[in-house]
Amino acid sequence: MSLPRVLVTGAGGFIGSHLVEQLVLAGYPVRAMIRYTSGNQRGNLAWLPAEVMANVELYAGDLRDAEAVSRAVEGVDTVFHLGAIIAIPYSYRHPEETVAVNVNGTLNVLQAMRKHATRCGIIVSTSEVYGTAIYTPIDEKHPLQAQSPYSASKISAESISISFHRSFNTPIVVVRPFNTFGPRQSARAVIPTIISQALTKDSVSLGALHPYRDYTYATDTAHGLIAASQHDAAIGQVINLGTGETNTIGEIAQRIIKLIGRPVTLAANQSERLRPEASEVLKLQSDNRLAAELLQWRPQVSLDDGLQRTIAWIAEHLDQFDPSVYAV
Repeated sequence: MSLPRVLVTGAGGFIGSHLVEQLVLAGYPVRAMIRYTSGNQRGNLAWLPAEVMANVELYAGDLRDAEAVSRAVEGVDTVFHLGAIIAIPYSYRHPEETVAVNVNGTLNVLQAMRKHATRCGIIVSTSEVYGTAIYTPIDEKHPLQAQSPYSASKISAESISISFHRSFNTPIVVVRPFNTFGPRQSARAVIPTIISQALTKDSVSLGALHPYRDYTYATDTAHGLIAASQHDAAIGQVINLGTGETNTIGEIAQRIIKLIGRPVTLAANQSERLRPEASEVLKLQSDNRLAAELLQWRPQVSLDDGLQRTIAWIAEHLDQFDPSVYAV
């Protein structure tokens, strides 16, 4: 029996491309919503094998365009809503765009789901909504703290999604991935930043080394999102996806340097790479028991294995990186 068609917004992004790939491998026909460009660029979907893309219907549009979103949602069983402005430094510079895409775009998805009676919507949020941990591990009842325009926009997107479930019985699941990493991630994120520099330079330039993060490999995050769509008990719930383990950025950098095997030093606290003091999230560590209980989800890829795979991919695609430039 063939599986129903699903929609992935933000399909050309890092996590979106891994989700599209895993959905196709699981047998789902996928409609992939990407931002229109005159060059017909597909983002990270360009890295997927042709046999995977043969099962993907590309749909170009803007999340801020309600009619475009409605057409994208029409005729699909499940929406995986990943489309968003994701970079925290970019949100400092462009808070209006961040709110317009992340909040109004989510509202458009929810309105389209109501119109077309979509079976389920997975609203992909972020661990950044928690801010600096008040207690660890962080469960889903932890207070939400907006420490950047980006995190504020995701808190708002979550809230409007939950309100639609309570007001209109819209079937949504809010999923909060912790720090996802893996092949195809850009130097906007810290792990590719460290790897691309450590492969090519004698010194790695970074911001703060002391913040703790909980790193989850990309395929594990993708499988968690798919699992959230397959369990009716998850409807209306907010669910963490994380490993439960935490490392400082400095520890991750040293781990990467050891795996690469080159003598590399760290140049920390580079001013342009530092967040404003009150905006820096100091510690994130997930409590993933609810995901295990409701979704039967547990991460499968170890940190070192995931780092090795990511190092190998970046080493093969160094032409995609400019280690001399700070990528916002």
